[in-house]
Amino acid sequence: MSTLLPPPTKKQKKEAQQPRDIGLVPEGLPNISIKFQALDTGETVGHSLRVPAGITEKQLEELLNQLNGNTDEPVPYTFSCDIPGKKATDPQQSVDIIDNLYSSLLKPGHKTSEDTVTLVFTPKAVFKVRPVTRSASAIAGHGSTILCSAFAPNTSSKVVTGAGDNTARIWDCDTQTPMAVLSGHTNWVLCVSWCPDGELIATGSMDNTIRLWEPQHGKPQGDALRGHHKWITSLAWEPVHLVTPGEKPRLASASKDGTIKIWDTTRRVCLYTLSGHTNSVSCVKWGGQGLLYTGSHDKTVRVWDMKQGGKCINILKNHAHWVNHLSLSSDYALRIGAFDHTGVKPATAQEAQAKALANYEKVVKKNGTLEELMVTASDDFTMFLWNPTKQTKPLARMTGHQKLVNHVAFSPDGRNIVSASFDNSIKLWDGRDGKFLATFRGHVASVYQVAWSSDCRLLVSCSKDTTLKVWDVRTRKLSVDLPGHKDEVYTVDWSVDGKRVCSGGKDKMVRLWTH
Repeated sequence: MSTLLPPPTKKQKKEAQQPRDIGLVPEGLPNISIKFQALDTGETVGHSLRVPAGITEKQLEELLNQLNGNTDEPVPYTFSCDIPGKKATDPQQSVDIIDNLYSSLLKPGHKTSEDTVTLVFTPKAVFKVRPVTRSASAIAGHGSTILCSAFAPNTSSKVVTGAGDNTARIWDCDTQTPMAVLSGHTNWVLCVSWCPDGELIATGSMDNTIRLWEPQHGKPQGDALRGHHKWITSLAWEPVHLVTPGEKPRLASASKDGTIKIWDTTRRVCLYTLSGHTNSVSCVKWGGQGLLYTGSHDKTVRVWDMKQGGKCINILKNHAHWVNHLSLSSDYALRIGAFDHTGVKPATAQEAQAKALANYEKVVKKNGTLEELMVTASDDFTMFLWNPTKQTKPLARMTGHQKLVNHVAFSPDGRNIVSASFDNSIKLWDGRDGKFLATFRGHVASVYQVAWSSDCRLLVSCSKDTTLKVWDVRTRKLSVDLPGHKDEVYTVDWSVDGKRVCSGGKDKMVRLWTH
C-alpha cells in the first residue's frame, strides 16, 4: 500500500532548487594573487601565486605542504588574513578562511581580485581528541563538596581534587581508585595546582595556609606555608622555562587578605609579599615573560614584574565590578611546561627548559615578537582583552553576557577565548581581537567552568544544572550531553592527552568521563 505524502511546502520547493553543496561558488570567478606567511616568524613561503578565487581551505593546505616539501607527511593548517581598519585609528581585524577565498574575503568585500592577499598560516594540532561520551566511573571518597580539580601536566592517569572535607585527594584514573589522601588542612581546600614539571602539588585552603605534596605517594613536603591572614583563593607556579635548571619553581599565592605572596618551594620561605590591592585577590597567573598578573575584587588588574622583585608596573582599571577570573593566551603552554600530549619527560633540566620555551613561543610568537595576551572576566557582565606588555588600554571590550562572567579560558593555541556565565550560556570569542563568534546554549542554570581539549576542537562545560556538556567549536553545536551528577558541578578539567575529563561538585563524587 503506498503512503500518501503531503504536497511539498514553498520552503521545501525552494530548498530542492538550491544547490546542495554549501561550498559551491559562482562560475567564472577571477584569479587572485596570494602569498603564504608564517604566523610565528613572519617569514613568507615561496613567491606570490595566482590561484582561482574558489580555492578551498583544503586545497590551500595541499598547496602549502607542497611548497614546504611536506607531501609525505602533510601538516594540517589554519589560514587567516589581516584586514586593516577603515580608519587609521581602527584596529586591524583577522578573518579566518573557513570555506574558500571567495566566500571568506571577496564576497564580504574585504579584498578584491586586484589585491595580493597575504594568508597567515598556523599548524593545527596533529593529533585529534575524541569527544568524551560516557561516565567511566563515579568514585566516592570525599566527605563534602568537591571544589577544584586538576590533571597532572604529563598524564591522564592522575588527577587531584580538593574539597570541603579539608582534604585533597590524588586518584589513579587507570584503576579508578584513590591513590592518596592529602590531609593536614583544617578547613576547606579551595584550590589545587600541579607544578608544570609534575614533581609537586600545591593546595590552598580556607585555613589561610598553602601545603606542598609529592604526587607519587601524597607525602607532605614539610609543614604548611603560613603568612596569609585570610583564605587562599588562587595559586600559580613559575613557568618551567624561567626556572634556573636544577632549582624548583617558585609559587605565587593570592588571598582574600588582598596580598600575593611569592614562595621559595625549596627553602619553604616567603620571598616577598606584593601588596597594593585593596580587596580580595581572586586570581593570579604567572606569565611566560616574568610578569605576574592578578585580578581583584577592588575592580583592578595589576601587573607585577618578577625580574624587579615584584614591582607593580601597571594597574588596569576598566572593570566596573569585581574581577573574577583571568586567562593568558599562554595558559596551556605554561601548564604543560616541557611535556606534550605524549607525556614523555625530557632527559635533562636543560632539555626541559628548551622544550618548555619552544612550547611557549609556539603560542605567543607573532612575526618574530612575543605577544602574550590576557582576558579578564568580571561581575560587571563584561570581559576585556589586553596586551599588557604593550599598552594600558584594552584591545577590546567584550559584551553580550546578561549576568556575571565566572570563568574565562584561552584555547591552547591562543586563537579563541571561551567564557562561562551565570546567564546559563557559554560564549566563544576571537582570541586575537576579542570579536564575538558564537553563543553555546543548552545549560538551564549557571555555568561554572569550562575546559578546552588540547587540540582546540572541543570544549567541556560544567553547570549548576548537574550536567556536563561537550561542544564542537567548528560547528558551534552541542556534541554530547553528559548527565550523571546528582547535584551542582563546580569543577571540570580535560587531561592533556585528551583521553579523560574529570568533574566534581556538590554530590561529593569524582566522575571520570571517557569515549
